[in-house]
Order: sequence, then C-alpha cells, then structure tokens
Amino acid sequence: MFTTRTGGYGVGFRRGWSDWQKDIDGLATWAKDNGFACIDLGGDADVVGQKVVDKGLKIGSADLKDWGGFMAADPDRRKQALDANLTYIADCVKLGATNFFTVMLPPEAARPRKENFEFMIEGLKPLCTEMEKLGAHLVVEGWPGAGALCCTPESYRAAIDALGSKAFGINYDPSHLMRMGIDPIRFLNEFADHVYHVHGKDTEIIHEDVYEFGTEQPGTLAGSKPFGSMSWRYTIPGHGQVRWVKTMEILRDRGYKGLVSIELEDGNFNVSEQGEKDGFLYSGRFLQGC
Repeated sequence: MFTTRTGGYGVGFRRGWSDWQKDIDGLATWAKDNGFACIDLGGDADVVGQKVVDKGLKIGSADLKDWGGFMAADPDRRKQALDANLTYIADCVKLGATNFFTVMLPPEAARPRKENFEFMIEGLKPLCTEMEKLGAHLVVEGWPGAGALCCTPESYRAAIDALGSKAFGINYDPSHLMRMGIDPIRFLNEFADHVYHVHGKDTEIIHEDVYEFGTEQPGTLAGSKPFGSMSWRYTIPGHGQVRWVKTMEILRDRGYKGLVSIELEDGNFNVSEQGEKDGFLYSGRFLQGC
C-alpha cells in the first residue's frame, strides 16, 4: 500500500470526472489493486460508498451537499441546506466516513465579504453541532473561487474563532496557498491542529511568466494554462514548489492521524485514462518517499 515515509499516512486519491472514474466498481478495483488506501467521493458517497468499503478501501472524504446554501442570505435557505445534509452525513458515517468536504463559495459572491461571512457562520453553527454528535468533521478546502470565504489565514482563523467547534476543520491543500503567494508551511504550522484531511496537489510557479504577465491580469495575446493561470499551474506532487517532506514532518509532529488524497489536476496527465492513471501512480510513488 502507498504510505508516506514520514508519518506513515495512507495515500489515496479524489475521484475525478472522467469516464473511467465514473465506473465506481472499476475505479475501486483499480485503486485496491494498485495499492491505494482511500478514495475521496462526491455528494453521492451515501450511495456508492459501500462499494469502496467492500474493496477494503477507506472513504477519505465525502462531499457535503448544497455547499452554497449554508451561506445564503435567507435563513430558510440555510435551513434547507442543513436538512439536506443531516441524514446524508449520518449514512456516510456508518460507512466509516468522517470528513465532509466543501468549499465556502457564497451564492451571492457580489455581496460584501463580511456580510457573506456572517451568513456562513450562522449557517454552519447548527451543522457543526450535529457533526460533533456524530464524530464527523467539516473539511474546508481553500480554493480561492469567486467570493470564497475560507481560503486565507485571516478567513480560516476568523471562522475557527467564530464557530468554536472541533467539527470545523481544514482540508489542507497547499497548491491553493502556493498560487496565492501564501507560505503553505507557515500556514500548516499555524493551523495543523485543525487539519483533518490533506490533498496531495502541487503548484508550479512559472517565474518567467510572473515577469511577463504579473499576477493580477490575464494575458492580452497569450492564453492561460490548463489547470492554471498565466504564471502558475497545478501539478502532481513533486512537480511544483511545495515542500512535501517538511509538510509530512509537521503533520507527524502535530499528531495528524488522517490520510493524503491525490487531487489530480495537471495538464500533463489529465489527457486520457492512461495519463490519469499514470498521474495517480507517479504521485503515490513520490509521496512514498516523503
């Protein structure tokens, strides 16, 4: 089985969107046969999760349902999001899933950020209360999409303080921090106690293109890169600038007990079924040495 050299963390991957990954039976068989420890599932984890477990794999994370609803201005809409998730979470926990993945993207991104943040806190308070009862965790990934509310140290820190719940946690994905210019090692040193799940994804900063295009605007004549922008691109672990050995050392020293799931978003590998399989395998082998 793929495990990290430092910390002994099982390595799996996040289920993608390509045709071969839609076949959950075939995907789980391939994962097991090739030494992976887990698969991260989407919002159908309550339906397909048993097939993953039956193969002897763990569910690394399960996507929460109705992400945006928790940040809606309408209290009834926030309540609907809560109701949509309560039975789902309980059913997934029975399958061994404890991490529930989301990105905090408000449905009305144009509203003032502070206002959307307050809606988010009101929406998440009852969810965290119920998750605590089940021993489950919300793992928020810091993808900096439109209006994203938890993707920087300031915003994560504010959410942790406002919620005051052990159920609220972080899906540590250093690739997003790297692209934003936030030191992922410093971030992990500050927030490691709140990290319940880790994504194995990297970012290459292309310094020549930082000079050519800067970091604020798209190119005038040139196009952006697959799974990237003008001066950076997501990569498999080891093909970017993330310090993976140091990452594993911090996690080990701070008592992390979870898994590492490869999130494959790399223009060099997301080109075919074989390319994606190679990307998962190369990533697993690299992380074995970290």
